[in-house]
Amino acid sequence: MSRRVAVYGAGSWGTAFSHVLADAGCEVTLWGRRAALVDAINDTRANPDYLPQAKLPDSVRATTDPAEAAHGADIAVLAVSAQSARPVLEGWAGQWWPRTVFVSLMKGVELGTGRLMSEVIAETTGARPDRIAVLSGPNLAAEIVARKPAASVVACPDESTAALIQTACHTPYFRPYTNTDVIGCELGGAIKNVIALAVGITDGMQLGDNAKAALVTRGLAEATRLGVAMGADPLTLAGLAGMGDLVATCSSTLSRNHTFGAHLGRGLSVAEAQAATTQTAEGVASCKAIQGLAERHGVEMPITRAVVDIIHGGREAVQAVQELMGRTPKSESGHLRK
Repeated sequence: MSRRVAVYGAGSWGTAFSHVLADAGCEVTLWGRRAALVDAINDTRANPDYLPQAKLPDSVRATTDPAEAAHGADIAVLAVSAQSARPVLEGWAGQWWPRTVFVSLMKGVELGTGRLMSEVIAETTGARPDRIAVLSGPNLAAEIVARKPAASVVACPDESTAALIQTACHTPYFRPYTNTDVIGCELGGAIKNVIALAVGITDGMQLGDNAKAALVTRGLAEATRLGVAMGADPLTLAGLAGMGDLVATCSSTLSRNHTFGAHLGRGLSVAEAQAATTQTAEGVASCKAIQGLAERHGVEMPITRAVVDIIHGGREAVQAVQELMGRTPKSESGHLRK
């Protein structure tokens, strides 16, 4: 059965996921803010600003009208930036059917409130938890539109809802798994952006692969500690939405967070790195919100704090690395508590 899906956000990931949904047999309406980009997508079947190399299936059409996208949609996929989610969704309140299922592709934590994106969706739409899902995993947009193999996780407290979304985006090259651990999947997706910034910084400083491996491993420990403190299953953080996404984002030059960090590591200022990266690096804003969650739950996250200090506190990257390396030695076996 063909499903009607509205995808909000015509950036790289929103466009790539529209491609997946269409290949899975869905009718997709892709919402974008800018009329020129929407017209280009409809006229050329490509997104010239983000993924010019990919030809979109004919079952994807674009619009600047959020109500038009919402009309008759079985599934509403949200791929806007995490920090703009609340005002955007508040402005669109009441446009969806009571049965529309929401899927978050957003990987961030809201500044000020510390809310996860599923919580923001619930508060702004009134949808119950069984109508809200998150999709997270090692999903680099440029590889997915090239139909290279990828896997992801669809998390929802309601297994039937997760299964519905799984079916809607399952293709020969995109393999979604289901999970009921929404908190674990969301935290994995948000924290990996922060760790990717740290890895990018050390790559820009040419500190080597040993440093990268240490950051990825200890970054996973940070994500797991916070996840457990907030009620997540630690096995979720060892899966696709945790370790899988962390590896892809920290190791690929296609990652905007890694790219942003690399610019900082080479000596660019935060403003210069933002200009050079061009697309939104969610970890830049979310790192402060994640550090706030860590403090609220009494969880130590030294890599996250170092990233916050570099990006928002003006600390030199060299000094931050020295402080991380100079911390009191600990037992690795207690990594979920230390």
